[in-house]
Amino acid sequence: TVSQPSSQALARITGVIYLILIVAGIYGSVVVRANLIFPGDATTTAQQNMSAEGSFRISIVSDLTMIVADVALAVLFFVLLKQVSYVLALVTTLFRLTQASILGLNLLNLTLALNLLTSSDVAELADSQRHSLAMLFLTAQGIGYDLGLVFFAVSLMALGYVLLRSSRIPKLIIAALILSAGVYLVGSLITILVPNLRSMFEVAYLLPFVAELALAGWLTVRGLRLSEVSDGNVINPQQKRYA
Repeated sequence: TVSQPSSQALARITGVIYLILIVAGIYGSVVVRANLIFPGDATTTAQQNMSAEGSFRISIVSDLTMIVADVALAVLFFVLLKQVSYVLALVTTLFRLTQASILGLNLLNLTLALNLLTSSDVAELADSQRHSLAMLFLTAQGIGYDLGLVFFAVSLMALGYVLLRSSRIPKLIIAALILSAGVYLVGSLITILVPNLRSMFEVAYLLPFVAELALAGWLTVRGLRLSEVSDGNVINPQQKRYA
């Protein structure tokens, strides 16, 4: 038989995977594409992406790495949290998997944008047409990302609630996670309802970055110790033994 890793080992694995997710996500969207996409300027965007085609392709692979890590995290958090609250663990996992599915499909927008700029299959289109269509797909990718974050916000809120009730993770980190869920939700709604205000809200995303990085670091270094929650009361594992 294959021995199963302890919950502490699983928690540390979860932390490492979370760190990989953060690094991959920041590299793809912030380090690479933020310097290649110029909203409102399709021609400059096209020129920058064609001159840095290799970097753009690596950013797609980086996003794919992030999504694979997200799926792994969804499963690991379910395994870790189901002993505390099966329903909330399921909510955390399903909403996170929904986000990952949306982001996975959303990568098609990046691929199509790059193909429009580099493939000979669309050579009959005028440069201005290809540039405009590529910008359209890049814009759609950004919107699709924000739509996925709506589901992630729900997942993060459920995760924060379970950890708040049952873990020894510092309350400051957990509170930051719950507030981060609000940031993701509000940011996505701004993108849909009042997109002109999007740039003013971007600084708020520093909170989720710090909160998730803190959680990933804590899990990696300290692991996760949980108590079960029953009828609103926290029950330590030692107490359950004698119940």
